[in-house]
Amino acid sequence: MGLKEFGMRCDWIAVDWGTSNLRCWAVDKDGRSEAFAESDRGMARLDAYEFESALLELINEWLPASGAVEIVICGMAGARGGWIEAPYRSAPCAPMSAEMAMSPVTRDQRLHVTIVPGIKTARPKHDVMRGEEVQIAGYLADYPLDNGVLCLPGTHTKWVHVKNNEIISFRTFMSGELFDLISRHSVLRRCIDTSQWNNGEFEQSVDRIFSRPEFLAGDLFSIRAESLLGELPPDLTAARLSGLLVGAELAASKNYWFGHTPIILGAERTAQLYQSALAKLGIEARLFNASASTLRGLAKFRQLQGNTP
Repeated sequence: MGLKEFGMRCDWIAVDWGTSNLRCWAVDKDGRSEAFAESDRGMARLDAYEFESALLELINEWLPASGAVEIVICGMAGARGGWIEAPYRSAPCAPMSAEMAMSPVTRDQRLHVTIVPGIKTARPKHDVMRGEEVQIAGYLADYPLDNGVLCLPGTHTKWVHVKNNEIISFRTFMSGELFDLISRHSVLRRCIDTSQWNNGEFEQSVDRIFSRPEFLAGDLFSIRAESLLGELPPDLTAARLSGLLVGAELAASKNYWFGHTPIILGAERTAQLYQSALAKLGIEARLFNASASTLRGLAKFRQLQGNTP
């Protein structure tokens, strides 16, 4: 549905372009989201020449007949192999800066696109982020942090140490992608029932592997063995797999969250799972909406560019 039907005007467009999904918001001059659209045309599905058409499929009805609309994009559109590569800024640093942003050349003259640069670090390991820096900036705009930890769960979960509102260090864990790969393409694919869930099994698996993360590879195969022998009901399989992967992640990221009250920025379901897992380990975590933080962060980026007062 276009904005014209409601008498609304799109002042600018916010875009979060992930590996798997594309999400767009039409934003009015007061900063309110007037429309939302999404598709599964994430970076992994596109060649560089396809990004403009994938974007237009979602936002064409929001665009005027003439004149350009500002479009601010975060995430994997700026990755190598994306629309145009935007450089990485080096942590420690503020979550966002107008420097090093990139603007791809577009065929449609109604599009004025800016892509937010990512962040890299060499400590404790070489690591990179794209998109999460915008969510962090959006959160910090309303809730400044002198010293704290944020968790951004997803396909590639980030644990981030923030001090004096700067990103000091972070680590990425492929737990979400591993769940997808194992449940769909490994020897476990025939016994993992992702249509069912048991939170008790999830929490027990988190607790068990957290204490002995070196058992992860063996415990993963036990899902197949117990399923074959009738010892593991199908409704417990997905929860056990997820619990093992998240529990191992929490063991590896303990130096980030231990002694803190982590802030979890993520999609509701995934964020709640991480909150549940941490609670099982005796850690209280607070949840905040990732979409709201993304939109707030992209608006802050426009301010850094001098496009708003």
